[in-house]
Amino acid sequence: MRITILDGHPSASSFCAALARQYEDGAADAGHETRRIAVRELDFDATLHRGYDRNQPLEACLAQAQEDIAWCEHLVVVYPVWWGSTPAQLKGFFDRTLLPGFAFKFHEKGPWWDRLLAGRSARMILTAATPRWYGRLAYGDAPVRSLRGMVLGFCGFKPIRVAYFGMAEAVSDHRREGWLAKVHKMGAAGR
Repeated sequence: MRITILDGHPSASSFCAALARQYEDGAADAGHETRRIAVRELDFDATLHRGYDRNQPLEACLAQAQEDIAWCEHLVVVYPVWWGSTPAQLKGFFDRTLLPGFAFKFHEKGPWWDRLLAGRSARMILTAATPRWYGRLAYGDAPVRSLRGMVLGFCGFKPIRVAYFGMAEAVSDHRREGWLAKVHKMGAAGR
């Protein structure tokens, strides 16, 4: 399987970065082909200045990211939940790379669109300060619903699996090691 791993944490020393490496190691150990995009290493303007009304030329790193996404059969997005969403740079990455003509295409008449990245599956790996049950109860699982439905699903990824690691900053090292092992197994399974 061809897998692209998108590491959306701004810090290379973060637990999210460690999760992305474990997924990649597990996938490689099982013989999957992998590519990894660390958003923090990309030099791009995260602002879509004119919306989708006018063309904003892609930086070379974003053109390569589009190639890596088009190449994959399975996309893995690893990120922390901050203020109920993704970090700003990751949001900007989606704004700039998942463009009309690449990720989706609206029909000329009516509210419908073509999902141009259909035929690919995805995995979301999130870390958060709160347990998922609380996020579901208090906020309707907004961080998961937003990326799963309004970004990945909108572009055609299906199925989209979720691994949510809550209380990430408060758990023991032993618990974190267990999470890393779990993610390694996900990578090996290509799921």
